[in-house]
Amino acid sequence: MASIRSAFSTGDERTVGGIPVSVHTVGEREFWLVQTGVGLEKARQCAAQLLAIHSFSLMISTGFACALVPVDIGMLLVGREVVHSRGEGVELSPVLDVPGEERDRLMTLVGAMVSSDHIGRFVSTDHVVGSAREKRAFAEHTKAIGLDMESAALAAEAFRARVPFVIVRTVSDLLHEDLPLDFNLFLRPTGWLKGIASIVTAPSCLLGLGRLRRQSLIAAEGLRAFFCRYAAAMASLRQERAFSSM
Repeated sequence: MASIRSAFSTGDERTVGGIPVSVHTVGEREFWLVQTGVGLEKARQCAAQLLAIHSFSLMISTGFACALVPVDIGMLLVGREVVHSRGEGVELSPVLDVPGEERDRLMTLVGAMVSSDHIGRFVSTDHVVGSAREKRAFAEHTKAIGLDMESAALAAEAFRARVPFVIVRTVSDLLHEDLPLDFNLFLRPTGWLKGIASIVTAPSCLLGLGRLRRQSLIAAEGLRAFFCRYAAAMASLRQERAFSSM
């Protein structure tokens, strides 16, 4: 969140419907930056509250993603559609895709930055997918390029509100690597003690956590770089319109 915020000029901090929002103005547009929290339910609740209060020309699901295709850490993955995998299996929801003019404008910028095989379908899960074996299974059965835990819920709320939707995320972990511990423990109210215990009993996982932290920093810089270019493109668009109207 801090990396994305740093890509914009100084913003205005507000509370909208009980949700903290960082509002930044670029040209004729306002960008509302909102941290939903981890998981489908938190993302759904946050999006539903905001969409009930305000209308938007585009919703962007952003943050980190697990790569389901061969890429490097920090690279952009962009999704125009997303499916939701239910439970531990790969039973999928219908594809959600909400097009629109503002999304087309963003995709024009994306097309100049990433290769076509890094643009495709995402899959969202209700749990952290930590093993390379499970990642490969998702890649095979969903034909998705990236995996996260929020985009399907955000897309569903955007679909209900008829708001164009796109996913722009950077890679923080790779298809072939295992996460250093079971992060699902930390998503449960009583799981923190088990999570800490797993670190204490297997201190070698600290090396893996250090690697994941370094990868996250690279992924965060990738997000900042993208939104810097996006903000600059929106500012240039305003200047072009002003010149053409003279």
